[in-house]
Amino acid sequence: MFPKLLVAGCLLAASTCLAETHSLTLQQTIDLAARQNPDVVLARLDAQRATEGIRIAQDPFRPKVYAGSGLAYTYGYPNSIEGNAPSLFQIRTDMSLYNRQQSYALASTREQAKGAAIGVQAKQEDVAYQAADLFLTASQLEHEGQSVSGQIPSLQKVVEAMTAAVSEGSELPLELQRAKVNLSLSQEQLSAARLDQDYYEMMLATVLGYPATDRVKPVDSETAASMTPPSQAEASDTALRNSKELRQIQSNVLAKQLDLRSYKAAHLPKIDLVAQYALFAKYNYEQYFQKFQRNNAQLGASVTIPILVGSAFKGESQQAYTDLAKLRIQADQVRNRIISDVTRSYEQWQKAEHIRNLARMQLDFSRQELTVLLAQNEEGRTPLREVEQARLDESNRWITLYDSEIQVTRAKLAIFRQMGTLLSSLRASSTTGRP
Repeated sequence: MFPKLLVAGCLLAASTCLAETHSLTLQQTIDLAARQNPDVVLARLDAQRATEGIRIAQDPFRPKVYAGSGLAYTYGYPNSIEGNAPSLFQIRTDMSLYNRQQSYALASTREQAKGAAIGVQAKQEDVAYQAADLFLTASQLEHEGQSVSGQIPSLQKVVEAMTAAVSEGSELPLELQRAKVNLSLSQEQLSAARLDQDYYEMMLATVLGYPATDRVKPVDSETAASMTPPSQAEASDTALRNSKELRQIQSNVLAKQLDLRSYKAAHLPKIDLVAQYALFAKYNYEQYFQKFQRNNAQLGASVTIPILVGSAFKGESQQAYTDLAKLRIQADQVRNRIISDVTRSYEQWQKAEHIRNLARMQLDFSRQELTVLLAQNEEGRTPLREVEQARLDESNRWITLYDSEIQVTRAKLAIFRQMGTLLSSLRASSTTGRP
């Protein structure tokens, strides 16, 4: 039993040693998320696969050469084998010269590859905002923990003072119980804040592509706070113009239109290049043909004219029409959602600004009140517990102010995300903010 526990302890210690803590600013966090987030990497792989699909669609228009031998024992008349006469050596090639159906399919594949590339950009914007949101939450919890940690010494002083006062009989035991409850509440709040902070630092690490054993420590910066969104009308126009979702739908519409043309082109003729060479053996051929030639070659074009092409193309055409109708409806829905989301984000930004201004007023009032109580305490007119309670109130106002600042930043980032300029705006703000 002991060896097993020892091995388990060693493994746990090894995993702990392998864990890393990364201290990053908001700009560094977003850059890493856009570059190495697993979802972004998967989107890049999908885009790469779509790009390789272009080569597959180009294959009919690329020449292919096959060489081999059709050598076989012949008894009697030299029959053909797989359409070719028995030969010592043969080589053939073929490729499409004119195939409108396949040409439209190739154009559709190229458009799908463009849509996949747009999907990578959209995923980068989404992941960047997700990383920024986790960064702000982790930073908020860190500041909350620091503020609450600063409250505990004051609350401990109150408990000590109340203990002495109760012993002297100058205070009721209820006041001592109140002081102990306030201390326990702050300690529990500090413990909860640290646990939540650890969780969000872990989540931030996984979003950045690090293992779950790593942690990302937010480093304060003024990059996001210095960003100011444009007017609501300008933001709506930019959001509609830069929407990756709309661009993807437009790309899908073009691809479906090309598919539709491809289905209709099933009635058009097809022209293929054909060429082959074969070296025949003399055995048996001279017995059945008056004139025999060992070297034989053909070069020409194979023309195929569809007469009856079946009903599949009609069904595929109707499916394409249905898909186009759905895509146009989806495009209208996306436009309406973009405008409503931008409107709502500006309303949230205004609300956050008002709450922040109120939090500043409340903090100023708490600081002034604490100053008055400190002066009265020095004169012996105010008990210590009221002074420490005022300190506690001031600390809570600081927490409220920082939380409101985070909400303002989060609302502005949401606007830039909807505009499709989150990454570029953060980079520009980071560059202009350097000394």
